[in-house]
Amino acid sequence: MSVHCLHLPQKLNHTLSRFDSTANTRFRRNPPSNDQKLSKSRVVSALVSEDQAAETTSFRNDSFKLTYLEANGWLWEVGGVKILVDPVLVGNLDFGHPLIYSGSKKYLKNFQLTDLPEIDCILITQYLSDHCHVKTLRPLSQMLPNLKVIAPPNAKPLLDPIFSNVIYLEPGQTSEIESNNSSTVKIRALTGPAYVPWQRPENAYIVTSPQGQLSLYYEGHCVYDKEIVGKERVDIVITPVVKQFIPGYTLVSGQEDAVELAKLLNSKYVVPLKNGELDSKGVLASLLKSDGTIESFKELLSKELPDVKTLEPIPGVPLYIP
Repeated sequence: MSVHCLHLPQKLNHTLSRFDSTANTRFRRNPPSNDQKLSKSRVVSALVSEDQAAETTSFRNDSFKLTYLEANGWLWEVGGVKILVDPVLVGNLDFGHPLIYSGSKKYLKNFQLTDLPEIDCILITQYLSDHCHVKTLRPLSQMLPNLKVIAPPNAKPLLDPIFSNVIYLEPGQTSEIESNNSSTVKIRALTGPAYVPWQRPENAYIVTSPQGQLSLYYEGHCVYDKEIVGKERVDIVITPVVKQFIPGYTLVSGQEDAVELAKLLNSKYVVPLKNGELDSKGVLASLLKSDGTIESFKELLSKELPDVKTLEPIPGVPLYIP
Protein backbone atom coordinates (compact mmCIF):
# COMPACT_ATOMS: atom_id res chain seq x y z
CA MET A 1 0.00 0.00 0.00
CA SER A 2 1.24 3.50 -0.80
CA VAL A 3 0.90 5.27 2.52
CA HIS A 4 2.78 8.38 1.42
CA CYS A 5 -0.23 9.91 -0.29
CA LEU A 6 -2.90 9.50 2.40
CA HIS A 7 -4.35 12.64 3.93
CA LEU A 8 -5.36 13.59 7.45
CA PRO A 9 -8.69 15.40 7.71
CA GLN A 10 -8.69 18.90 9.17
CA LYS A 11 -11.54 20.98 10.62
CA LEU A 12 -12.98 23.31 7.99
CA ASN A 13 -13.43 26.93 9.03
CA HIS A 14 -16.27 27.76 6.68
CA THR A 15 -19.84 26.66 6.00
CA LEU A 16 -19.66 25.32 2.49
CA SER A 17 -22.07 25.28 -0.39
CA ARG A 18 -22.96 22.05 -2.16
CA PHE A 19 -23.67 21.45 -5.79
CA ASP A 20 -27.12 22.53 -6.88
CA SER A 21 -29.01 19.33 -7.59
CA THR A 22 -31.32 21.10 -10.00
CA ALA A 23 -28.65 22.05 -12.53
CA ASN A 24 -26.00 19.86 -14.09
CA THR A 25 -23.50 22.46 -15.22
CA ARG A 26 -23.77 25.30 -12.74
CA PHE A 27 -22.57 25.62 -9.19
CA ARG A 28 -24.61 27.19 -6.41
CA ARG A 29 -23.50 30.69 -5.40
CA ASN A 30 -24.31 32.16 -2.03
CA PRO A 31 -25.04 35.88 -1.64
CA PRO A 32 -22.02 38.15 -1.21
CA SER A 33 -20.75 38.61 2.32
CA ASN A 34 -18.24 40.80 4.09
CA ASP A 35 -15.82 37.87 3.90
CA GLN A 36 -15.51 38.56 0.19
CA LYS A 37 -13.66 41.81 0.84
CA LEU A 38 -9.89 41.88 1.12
CA SER A 39 -8.97 41.89 4.81
CA LYS A 40 -5.88 43.31 6.46
CA SER A 41 -4.36 39.82 6.32
CA ARG A 42 -4.97 39.90 2.55
CA VAL A 43 -7.30 36.92 2.50
CA VAL A 44 -10.04 36.81 -0.10
CA SER A 45 -13.03 34.49 0.24
CA ALA A 46 -13.74 32.21 -2.68
CA LEU A 47 -17.45 32.64 -2.05
CA VAL A 48 -18.83 34.87 -4.81
CA SER A 49 -22.23 35.47 -6.31
CA GLU A 50 -23.00 35.21 -10.01
CA ASP A 51 -23.42 38.98 -10.35
CA GLN A 52 -20.36 39.84 -8.34
CA ALA A 53 -18.22 37.43 -10.33
CA ALA A 54 -19.36 39.05 -13.55
CA GLU A 55 -18.71 42.54 -12.22
CA THR A 56 -15.38 41.97 -10.54
CA THR A 57 -13.75 39.60 -13.02
CA SER A 58 -15.73 39.85 -16.28
CA PHE A 59 -14.15 36.39 -16.70
CA ARG A 60 -11.77 37.51 -19.39
CA ASN A 61 -10.13 35.09 -21.77
CA ASP A 62 -7.01 35.11 -19.58
CA SER A 63 -8.84 34.73 -16.25
CA PHE A 64 -8.85 31.48 -14.28
CA LYS A 65 -12.03 29.99 -12.85
CA LEU A 66 -11.09 27.41 -10.22
CA THR A 67 -13.60 25.10 -8.54
CA TYR A 68 -12.36 22.82 -5.78
CA LEU A 69 -13.81 19.29 -5.80
CA GLU A 70 -12.22 18.05 -2.53
CA ALA A 71 -9.20 15.74 -2.07
CA ASN A 72 -6.80 16.78 -4.88
CA GLY A 73 -9.60 17.38 -7.38
CA TRP A 74 -10.30 20.57 -9.31
CA LEU A 75 -12.24 21.88 -12.25
CA TRP A 76 -10.32 24.69 -13.94
CA GLU A 77 -11.57 26.91 -16.74
CA VAL A 78 -9.29 29.26 -18.66
CA GLY A 79 -9.65 30.63 -22.18
CA GLY A 80 -12.81 28.58 -22.68
CA VAL A 81 -10.93 25.35 -21.88
CA LYS A 82 -12.28 23.20 -19.03
CA ILE A 83 -9.71 20.97 -17.31
CA LEU A 84 -10.62 18.30 -14.75
CA VAL A 85 -7.68 17.77 -12.39
CA ASP A 86 -6.92 14.67 -10.27
CA PRO A 87 -10.62 13.84 -9.81
CA VAL A 88 -11.80 11.59 -6.96
CA LEU A 89 -15.52 11.72 -7.61
CA VAL A 90 -16.82 8.12 -7.53
CA GLY A 91 -16.72 6.19 -4.27
CA ASN A 92 -14.14 6.62 -1.53
CA LEU A 93 -10.39 7.02 -1.62
CA ASP A 94 -9.03 3.76 -0.21
CA PHE A 95 -5.95 2.76 -2.26
CA GLY A 96 -7.47 -0.70 -2.61
CA HIS A 97 -7.26 -1.32 1.16
CA PRO A 98 -10.41 0.14 2.76
CA LEU A 99 -9.83 -1.55 6.12
CA ILE A 100 -6.48 0.19 6.42
CA TYR A 101 -7.61 3.56 5.08
CA SER A 102 -10.77 4.98 3.55
CA GLY A 103 -11.42 8.67 2.95
CA SER A 104 -14.72 10.17 1.82
CA LYS A 105 -15.73 13.66 0.76
CA LYS A 106 -17.21 15.91 3.43
CA TYR A 107 -19.25 18.32 1.37
CA LEU A 108 -19.85 17.13 -2.20
CA LYS A 109 -21.33 13.84 -1.06
CA ASN A 110 -24.14 13.82 -3.62
CA PHE A 111 -21.97 14.77 -6.57
CA GLN A 112 -22.49 12.79 -9.78
CA LEU A 113 -20.29 12.68 -12.87
CA THR A 114 -23.26 14.02 -14.79
CA ASP A 115 -22.96 17.20 -12.72
CA LEU A 116 -19.75 18.02 -14.56
CA PRO A 117 -19.89 20.49 -17.43
CA GLU A 118 -18.47 19.43 -20.77
CA ILE A 119 -14.74 19.06 -20.17
CA ASP A 120 -11.87 19.30 -22.65
CA CYS A 121 -9.11 17.50 -20.79
CA ILE A 122 -8.24 15.49 -17.69
CA LEU A 123 -4.97 16.45 -16.03
CA ILE A 124 -3.28 13.84 -13.81
CA THR A 125 -0.26 14.69 -11.64
CA GLN A 126 0.63 11.26 -10.20
CA TYR A 127 -0.14 7.57 -10.68
CA LEU A 128 -1.27 7.14 -7.06
CA SER A 129 -4.97 6.76 -6.32
CA ASP A 130 -5.45 10.14 -4.67
CA HIS A 131 -4.53 11.66 -8.05
CA CYS A 132 -5.21 8.89 -10.59
CA HIS A 133 -8.44 7.46 -9.19
CA VAL A 134 -9.44 4.59 -11.46
CA LYS A 135 -12.90 4.25 -9.90
CA THR A 136 -13.58 7.77 -11.18
CA LEU A 137 -11.62 7.60 -14.43
CA ARG A 138 -13.11 4.36 -15.75
CA PRO A 139 -16.73 5.62 -15.90
CA LEU A 140 -15.47 8.94 -17.27
CA SER A 141 -13.75 7.07 -20.10
CA GLN A 142 -17.01 5.27 -20.86
CA MET A 143 -18.88 8.58 -20.98
CA LEU A 144 -16.16 10.37 -22.97
CA PRO A 145 -14.05 7.74 -24.78
CA ASN A 146 -12.08 10.26 -26.87
CA LEU A 147 -11.38 12.70 -24.06
CA LYS A 148 -7.82 14.03 -23.95
CA VAL A 149 -5.81 13.05 -20.88
CA ILE A 150 -2.45 14.51 -19.84
CA ALA A 151 -0.48 12.51 -17.28
CA PRO A 152 3.00 11.48 -16.10
CA PRO A 153 4.47 8.30 -17.65
CA ASN A 154 4.13 6.49 -14.31
CA ALA A 155 0.35 6.45 -14.85
CA LYS A 156 0.59 4.62 -18.18
CA PRO A 157 -0.31 1.13 -16.82
CA LEU A 158 -3.48 2.56 -15.29
CA LEU A 159 -4.60 4.86 -18.11
CA ASP A 160 -3.77 2.93 -21.29
CA PRO A 161 -6.43 0.25 -20.64
CA ILE A 162 -9.23 2.81 -20.25
CA PHE A 163 -8.35 5.88 -22.36
CA SER A 164 -7.28 6.06 -26.01
CA ASN A 165 -6.12 9.69 -26.16
CA VAL A 166 -3.43 10.04 -23.49
CA ILE A 167 -0.39 12.31 -23.68
CA TYR A 168 2.37 11.39 -21.25
CA LEU A 169 4.51 14.39 -20.37
CA GLU A 170 8.02 14.19 -18.98
CA PRO A 171 9.27 17.19 -16.98
CA GLY A 172 10.02 20.01 -19.41
CA GLN A 173 7.55 18.88 -22.05
CA THR A 174 4.48 20.89 -23.09
CA SER A 175 1.05 20.07 -24.46
CA GLU A 176 -1.61 22.42 -25.81
CA ILE A 177 -5.39 22.32 -25.52
CA GLU A 178 -7.54 24.23 -27.98
CA SER A 179 -11.00 25.45 -27.05
CA ASN A 180 -14.06 25.81 -29.26
CA ASN A 181 -13.24 29.50 -29.70
CA SER A 182 -9.74 28.58 -30.98
CA SER A 183 -8.01 29.77 -27.81
CA THR A 184 -4.99 27.67 -26.86
CA VAL A 185 -4.00 26.83 -23.29
CA LYS A 186 -0.50 25.51 -22.65
CA ILE A 187 0.31 22.87 -20.03
CA ARG A 188 3.96 22.29 -19.18
CA ALA A 189 5.22 19.55 -16.87
CA LEU A 190 7.79 20.20 -14.15
CA THR A 191 9.53 17.79 -11.84
CA GLY A 192 7.31 16.60 -9.00
CA PRO A 193 7.84 14.12 -6.16
CA ALA A 194 9.86 10.92 -6.56
CA TYR A 195 9.02 8.52 -3.74
CA VAL A 196 11.97 6.17 -4.24
CA PRO A 197 15.36 7.04 -5.79
CA TRP A 198 15.00 4.68 -8.75
CA GLN A 199 11.54 5.92 -9.74
CA ARG A 200 11.01 8.64 -12.34
CA PRO A 201 9.43 11.70 -10.71
CA GLU A 202 5.75 12.51 -10.83
CA ASN A 203 4.61 15.80 -12.37
CA ALA A 204 3.92 19.32 -11.31
CA TYR A 205 2.31 21.52 -13.97
CA ILE A 206 2.31 25.11 -15.12
CA VAL A 207 -0.86 26.10 -16.98
CA THR A 208 -0.66 29.28 -19.06
CA SER A 209 -3.65 31.27 -20.30
CA PRO A 210 -4.16 31.85 -24.06
CA GLN A 211 -2.57 35.29 -24.20
CA GLY A 212 0.11 34.43 -21.67
CA GLN A 213 -1.14 37.02 -19.18
CA LEU A 214 -1.78 34.61 -16.30
CA SER A 215 -0.21 31.33 -15.22
CA LEU A 216 -0.88 28.69 -12.57
CA TYR A 217 1.40 26.20 -10.81
CA TYR A 218 -0.02 23.01 -9.29
CA GLU A 219 1.51 20.13 -7.35
CA GLY A 220 -0.33 18.26 -4.63
CA HIS A 221 2.38 17.58 -2.04
CA CYS A 222 4.34 20.86 -1.84
CA VAL A 223 7.41 18.96 -3.04
CA TYR A 224 9.58 20.80 -5.53
CA ASP A 225 13.08 21.27 -6.90
CA LYS A 226 14.22 24.72 -5.77
CA GLU A 227 16.58 25.17 -8.69
CA ILE A 228 13.88 24.33 -11.24
CA VAL A 229 10.99 26.34 -9.79
CA GLY A 230 13.31 29.24 -9.06
CA LYS A 231 13.65 29.79 -12.80
CA GLU A 232 9.88 30.14 -13.26
CA ARG A 233 7.51 33.07 -12.76
CA VAL A 234 3.94 32.02 -12.00
CA ASP A 235 0.99 34.15 -10.86
CA ILE A 236 -1.10 31.52 -9.04
CA VAL A 237 0.20 28.71 -6.82
CA ILE A 238 -2.06 25.87 -5.72
CA THR A 239 -0.27 23.95 -2.98
CA PRO A 240 -0.89 22.31 0.39
CA VAL A 241 -0.06 24.61 3.28
CA VAL A 242 -0.72 22.20 6.18
CA LYS A 243 1.88 19.49 6.70
CA GLN A 244 0.69 15.89 6.99
CA PHE A 245 2.76 13.02 8.29
CA ILE A 246 2.93 9.66 9.98
CA PRO A 247 5.59 9.00 12.63
CA GLY A 248 8.97 9.29 10.95
CA TYR A 249 7.72 10.24 7.48
CA THR A 250 6.32 13.42 5.94
CA LEU A 251 3.51 12.74 3.47
CA VAL A 252 2.66 16.31 2.48
CA SER A 253 4.73 19.43 3.09
CA GLY A 254 3.45 22.96 3.69
CA GLN A 255 3.79 25.96 6.01
CA GLU A 256 7.27 27.49 5.47
CA ASP A 257 7.81 25.23 2.43
CA ALA A 258 4.69 26.67 0.82
CA VAL A 259 5.87 30.21 1.59
CA GLU A 260 9.23 29.47 -0.01
CA LEU A 261 7.49 28.01 -3.08
CA ALA A 262 5.47 31.21 -3.53
CA LYS A 263 8.65 33.24 -3.10
CA LEU A 264 10.63 31.19 -5.63
CA LEU A 265 7.83 31.51 -8.19
CA ASN A 266 7.35 35.23 -7.52
CA SER A 267 3.63 34.55 -7.19
CA LYS A 268 0.74 36.93 -6.60
CA TYR A 269 -1.78 34.42 -5.21
CA VAL A 270 -1.61 31.26 -3.11
CA VAL A 271 -4.61 28.93 -3.15
CA PRO A 272 -4.31 26.44 -0.26
CA LEU A 273 -4.98 22.86 -1.29
CA LYS A 274 -7.06 21.33 1.50
CA ASN A 275 -6.34 17.74 0.52
CA GLY A 276 -6.26 16.56 4.14
CA GLU A 277 -9.88 17.48 4.79
CA LEU A 278 -11.54 14.13 4.20
CA ASP A 279 -13.68 12.01 6.53
CA SER A 280 -11.15 9.25 7.19
CA LYS A 281 -11.34 5.88 8.90
CA GLY A 282 -9.24 2.75 9.12
CA VAL A 283 -6.14 1.61 10.96
CA LEU A 284 -3.85 4.13 9.29
CA ALA A 285 -6.16 7.09 9.87
CA SER A 286 -5.27 7.11 13.59
CA LEU A 287 -1.56 7.50 12.72
CA LEU A 288 -1.97 10.50 10.45
CA LYS A 289 -1.03 13.83 12.00
CA SER A 290 -0.88 17.43 10.85
CA ASP A 291 1.43 20.35 11.52
CA GLY A 292 0.21 23.91 11.18
CA THR A 293 -3.03 25.46 10.00
CA ILE A 294 -4.13 27.75 7.22
CA GLU A 295 -4.10 30.60 9.74
CA SER A 296 -0.50 29.92 10.76
CA PHE A 297 0.44 29.77 7.08
CA LYS A 298 -1.16 33.17 6.52
CA GLU A 299 0.95 34.60 9.34
CA LEU A 300 4.14 33.17 7.84
CA LEU A 301 3.20 34.44 4.39
CA SER A 302 2.31 37.94 5.59
CA LYS A 303 5.71 38.31 7.25
CA GLU A 304 7.70 37.02 4.29
CA LEU A 305 5.53 38.09 1.34
CA PRO A 306 3.05 40.75 2.51
CA ASP A 307 1.79 41.52 -1.01
CA VAL A 308 0.82 37.94 -1.83
CA LYS A 309 -2.90 37.17 -1.44
CA THR A 310 -4.22 33.93 0.05
CA LEU A 311 -7.40 32.74 -1.69
CA GLU A 312 -9.20 30.02 0.26
CA PRO A 313 -11.22 27.62 -1.91
CA ILE A 314 -14.65 26.36 -0.92
CA PRO A 315 -15.74 23.01 -2.41
CA GLY A 316 -18.19 23.52 -5.26
CA VAL A 317 -17.86 27.32 -5.30
CA PRO A 318 -15.99 28.88 -8.25
CA LEU A 319 -13.03 31.09 -7.46
CA TYR A 320 -12.24 33.71 -10.11
CA ILE A 321 -8.68 35.00 -10.56
CA PRO A 322 -7.99 37.83 -11.15
